[in-house]
Amino acid sequence: MVVLFDIDETLVHTGGSGARSWTAAFQKLYGIPADIGEHSSAGETDPQVARATFRAVIGHDPTDVELDQLYVQYLRHLADDIPVSAGYRMLPGADRCLAALGEAGILLGLVSGAMEGAARTKLIPADLNRFFIFGAYGSDSPDRIELTDIAIEKATRLHADLTPAQVFVVGDTPHDIDATRAAGAVSVGVASGHYSVDELAEAGADHVLGSLTEPFPGW
Repeated sequence: MVVLFDIDETLVHTGGSGARSWTAAFQKLYGIPADIGEHSSAGETDPQVARATFRAVIGHDPTDVELDQLYVQYLRHLADDIPVSAGYRMLPGADRCLAALGEAGILLGLVSGAMEGAARTKLIPADLNRFFIFGAYGSDSPDRIELTDIAIEKATRLHADLTPAQVFVVGDTPHDIDATRAAGAVSVGVASGHYSVDELAEAGADHVLGSLTEPFPGW
């Protein structure tokens, strides 16, 4: 069995650090404040957020070089902002859930729409990086379905006989649930973000938790 975890609003709440860092990146490069909340929705990957926001505030599709420059500034600001973000918090039960799963011999990985550098940075204040052996990120693919497939493929490098049906994916949005279903894995919705238990159930989650303080499915 393998369990893959989303990060934002599943394990941690950054207190707006990500949004502030995107705004700072656009301000530094273009002198334009950009609010990603106006151009993206919860559960989208960093490349999707960057492209949509760039297109809206700059007026054309970004080149690869323009995206690279934006990512650099975003990650630099995020690294400075996360440690001092007043609203940052680990979500209830996250550390205890991860510790219990790990101690039971369950392989833990990340499946996050954030770029790898951003994903790992967001976990530093809560000291949660120590639980995860591997992961797949928005920097592996801008498409959440594809990056979920990539995460499962990486897991099979460690567990050769693993099937998607033995993989649980924990996330807080319908995007997570849709991607998990497409990958043939087991979806676990956790209502710690913008969506309620009922909304995650309606989205088709195989299991729904109010928070990670609740017993993990099958335990």
